[in-house]
Amino acid sequence: MKPTISIPQHWGYPRFALEQRTEQGTILGLYYYPSGTELAEQFDDGWRYVLMPNKNSDEISYLKEDQIQPLTPEELFQKITAEIDFYQQQISILNRQLTVLTQGANNG
Repeated sequence: MKPTISIPQHWGYPRFALEQRTEQGTILGLYYYPSGTELAEQFDDGWRYVLMPNKNSDEISYLKEDQIQPLTPEELFQKITAEIDFYQQQISILNRQLTVLTQGANNG
């Protein structure tokens, strides 16, 4: 079963999606301040996003939709390509370690 999120019809649809990469980081969560509530009166109604600016840090930020900038297709392509390159290097290192390990086991 595919996970789904139900959004009440009287709420606007969020502009950004979970796990979307943006200039400010990756979106980890989102929540909504409905109009007419105390939170909306205090902080404005609408969507808020929880972002992790750096996946190697426990730092997170909370931003409104108008504070978030999407990546251009070119920027997104570069980030994903760099991440693929990083993981391919890690796989290569692990494969070399396995080769050394299996050669040692065959010689022993």
